[in-house]
Amino acid sequence: MHVKLDYGCVERRKRLFTWLILFTPMFSPSSQQVLRIGGIFETRESELVSVEELAFKFAVTNINRNRTLMPNTTLTYDIQRINLFDSFEASRRVCDQLALGVAAVFGPSHSSSVSAVQSICNALEVPHIQTRWKHPSVDNRDIFYINLYPEYTAISRAILDIVTFFKWKSLTVVYEDSTGLMRMQELIKAPSKLNLKIRIRQLPPGEVEARPLLKEMKRDKEFYILFDCSYRTAAEILNQLSSMGMMTEYYHFFFTTLDLFALDLEPYRYSGVNMTGFRLLNIDDPYVASTMEKWSMERLQAPPKKEMGLMDGVMTTEAALMYDAVFMVAVASQRATQMTVSSLQCHRHKPWRFGPRFMNLFKEAQWDGLTGHIVLNKTDGLRRDFNLDIISLKEDGTARENPYVMFKKSDKELSGNDRFEGYCLDLLKELSNILGFTYEVKLVSDGKYGAQNDKGEWNGMVRELIDHIADLAVAPLTITYVREKVIDFSKPFMTLGISILYRKPNGTNPGVFSFLNPLTPDIWMYVLLACTGVSCVLFVIARFTPYEWYNPHPCNPSSELIENNFTLLNSFWFGVGALMQQGSELMPKALSTRIVGGIWWFFTLIIISSYTANLAAFLTVERMDAPIESADDLAKQTRIEYGSVRDGSTMTFFKKSKISTYEKMWAFMSSRTTALVKNNREGITRVLTTDYAMLMESTSIEYISQRNCNLTQIGGLIDSKGYGVGTPIGSPYRDKVTIAILQLQEEGKLHMMKEKWWRGNGCPEEDNKEASALGVENIGGIFIVLAAGLVLSVFVAIGEFIYKARKNSDIEEVREEELSLC
Repeated sequence: MHVKLDYGCVERRKRLFTWLILFTPMFSPSSQQVLRIGGIFETRESELVSVEELAFKFAVTNINRNRTLMPNTTLTYDIQRINLFDSFEASRRVCDQLALGVAAVFGPSHSSSVSAVQSICNALEVPHIQTRWKHPSVDNRDIFYINLYPEYTAISRAILDIVTFFKWKSLTVVYEDSTGLMRMQELIKAPSKLNLKIRIRQLPPGEVEARPLLKEMKRDKEFYILFDCSYRTAAEILNQLSSMGMMTEYYHFFFTTLDLFALDLEPYRYSGVNMTGFRLLNIDDPYVASTMEKWSMERLQAPPKKEMGLMDGVMTTEAALMYDAVFMVAVASQRATQMTVSSLQCHRHKPWRFGPRFMNLFKEAQWDGLTGHIVLNKTDGLRRDFNLDIISLKEDGTARENPYVMFKKSDKELSGNDRFEGYCLDLLKELSNILGFTYEVKLVSDGKYGAQNDKGEWNGMVRELIDHIADLAVAPLTITYVREKVIDFSKPFMTLGISILYRKPNGTNPGVFSFLNPLTPDIWMYVLLACTGVSCVLFVIARFTPYEWYNPHPCNPSSELIENNFTLLNSFWFGVGALMQQGSELMPKALSTRIVGGIWWFFTLIIISSYTANLAAFLTVERMDAPIESADDLAKQTRIEYGSVRDGSTMTFFKKSKISTYEKMWAFMSSRTTALVKNNREGITRVLTTDYAMLMESTSIEYISQRNCNLTQIGGLIDSKGYGVGTPIGSPYRDKVTIAILQLQEEGKLHMMKEKWWRGNGCPEEDNKEASALGVENIGGIFIVLAAGLVLSVFVAIGEFIYKARKNSDIEEVREEELSLC
């Protein structure tokens, strides 16, 4: 049958039918309603479905399963896929979705496509939701725009804070595209404030081939490098850094991507490289952890094409942000009543009348999502008040102790047993050569040697031996009574004891009167009294003996006038002249006075010689002032804090000791939360930076003090013990290892291994310090004494002049009276 239809009539009926369907109430409590949202996603050539699209569907599914969030509404979606950089196609697809009727539009992510979609959403007043970094515009009039990605200025300030925290003096910024420079603006403006030297480089465009650039940075010794790039580029750069031999402890890489945690960093964990980044996901939250686990299960069941460097099934930040963005629709819709979704036509320019109201609900909503607490600015729709976790690459569960077990430094990527070196590795190699076994080195999972808790449960190496996870424990594992009850030990391969690690005493600063230090104050007083006493004795003897009296007028032998040069003042002057080794014009004539003079000269010879010899030592060698000299000194005071490694044999020794001094020390350590440290490295840092004394094995102290001349061992050994190889109880290896250790000891190989790993650069002996030039701070006081003596002599001369003048005046008056009488 041939039927002729009027096209215009059919079109009008179709539109009317569509209008009747789409104009139904959106939120009505009486019946189950449907809320549609639209998603426009860009796909790459290497993927069929983008990660954002998967997260979009995943969020819708979880919302519909959770009926408490939207009890009367079912969330549905319309998805459109476009190619990258196709803004025209993006405009067409968003118009199709708006004609279908959607409450919000998600995506796309590329800037050109975003602008096209955003302009249409602004015109028709439909919320446009983004989860990618947006290029900031000078005049932002996108009032229907929402972005859950952290604002670029806040990220930039966070990067600056990290650089400030690490106190870097030089930094190389490597960016992928021009937007990276905008994200780095706070850092680029910082050098004038932080005394920071910044070098800026750009990755080559196109396929990531950064080896020439990395080679140049390696040649110029640029060790602190910041990479601003996507996680896909970061994964490729990490691979190239490894091939260039730059994954070493000399380098510190900082990645601005928020997905550093999602990359497979296992190959670089034991390389020693420093790597830092940000993380937006709060993975410690139970809700976040369970959601990420569900995501991982779904991805592993039907995984898309695996991206290089990305861990299987991990949820990236862009996926988490898309998940939170979809949930934002559900949170906003809870407060929406009597609102309908209309079919909108791009060519009519008639906006959605409920759009502004729905947009305000978005901006007023607050909730805790996968990426933390989400709050939006009401003015521009950007996210504010977010938290960033700082993440660093580290070796999980390592129980390393220099020089027993260390990571080997190499510019090549190492694996297996080749990653380690040290005394214990050499010992293990010698044991394997003697006994003929192969081995695999495994680091203990919790990083502890082994101790019991209050319930009697063991941890660390001892626990793994008890559980037969390990066959041998080759480490500085102390043989103790409690450990011997649960595991077996070989004969000790090293003997040692507990001692005290502390800073070397500070040298006393010389003062202006340092020249007085060679003699004690008592000696100076005795010298002064001796000089005075000898002068008095000389005066008396010179007066008593007739041979010190003489005729002042030898030309007149009949003169009865006689004199004595050794007056009290002259006697004192004679003593002072001899003490200063300068002599005087006075010479004793009598035998008795010559005996006094000779004895005094001999005395001054010894005193001055001793003073001169000791003066050089006092002024050129610093005197050390040690606040503690033994464990008893530590126990008697509370100013200096002290402690040991938590759950170690040293802690156990003090905890179990019945000696009063050590009981007192354990009471002090257990009463302070900061006394016990996690490991030796933490304790050494505290000794160097604070007033802290570390109780540890003497062998470790010997190794440390050979490499840090500011540290030293205080006192002797508190106890005596040994390190042994641990095995599970009943292990057939125990006796064989013991025999092998005894063989190595008799051959002298244990001693040679210790010399190899303990020998350091050494520290200069205190007695071998070179003499330094003496300055005013050393002998300036002698100039003060000289100046004081000169001033005193001037006043004495003035006094003598006045006295003589008055005496002469009296004589003149007497003569005038005699003349007047005549």
